[in-house]
Amino acid sequence: MSDIQFNHKMAAHCESGTVTALLNHGGFEITEPMVFGMASGIFFAYFHKMSNFTFPTFVVRNKPGQMRTNIEKRTGAKFKTASYKDPIKAEKALDDLLEQNIPVAVQVDFFYMDYLPAWFRVHNNVHFITIVGKKDSKYLVSDCYFPKIAEIDAESLRKGRSAGGEMAPNGFLFYLKSIPKKEDINFEKEIKKGIKRAGYYMLKIPIPFLGIKGILKFADKIEEWPKFARDTEHLSHEIMKINVLLEDQGTGGAGFRFMYATFLRQASELLNDAKLLEMSKKMMEIGDGWRSISVFAARIGKNRDLGPERLKELSEMIRERAQVEKVFFTELYQLVK
Repeated sequence: MSDIQFNHKMAAHCESGTVTALLNHGGFEITEPMVFGMASGIFFAYFHKMSNFTFPTFVVRNKPGQMRTNIEKRTGAKFKTASYKDPIKAEKALDDLLEQNIPVAVQVDFFYMDYLPAWFRVHNNVHFITIVGKKDSKYLVSDCYFPKIAEIDAESLRKGRSAGGEMAPNGFLFYLKSIPKKEDINFEKEIKKGIKRAGYYMLKIPIPFLGIKGILKFADKIEEWPKFARDTEHLSHEIMKINVLLEDQGTGGAGFRFMYATFLRQASELLNDAKLLEMSKKMMEIGDGWRSISVFAARIGKNRDLGPERLKELSEMIRERAQVEKVFFTELYQLVK
């Protein structure tokens, strides 16, 4: 039996929340928005009908795992990672670390986290939780989407860690090996590196469906969504999912734009930089625009008001976000360059 004294907190997003919690547990105090911002978490990518997707979709953060690896680069913290295709070996590795009083983050399929209500759980192979103990056949879980330490039986956790499909967990785990001394970190330099990298991916990466180009492609292509839908009900579901992707899947609201605004505010306080505070206010306004898109998509989807004129209106709202974000990230990039 093991029961690690772990300070559980809810968070906006599972990966940034898990990384933050492990760093805090190790004695390195840092906020989730600061982890997100320094790790260049803000992003956009639009995926039109492709082999990996049954319907067009988009993402609003960098790819899974990058927040952890980027925060290592920015701070000097070190995480140990491992993967196990054999579920038995994966479970033994976890148990051995728990016996050493080491909290362990694991990747799971969200669907099998049965401490959460059934209506809330969907198949998503890239959910991160922290295992903080074991009592008999039950594991103790710190999940940033649950208000307290939860319990999950060994079988459910095994299923979650060994689920198949796209981005299968393969028993992946990571835990904190070492933390740096804060006085050894040049926060001004590393914060600006994180901002610059985010600006590069939003503005300059030469791939037509990433960054600002991705938002524009989203605006261009959403009027074609009806031809990919089976019927009105299917289209309604996909349009309403825009709200879910921007607001409900651990984004901190408005597709991580509110969280990024908080990062810029905290960075301005840490660096005593009034210009970053002004950029924070501008990002909050950008987030308000994304939230308007969320509300609009939810309303027309719910009302089945999905004619060409409504989709064109939605398209123009998205196009306007591309325009304001291009101006914003250009200004922010120049500020730190």
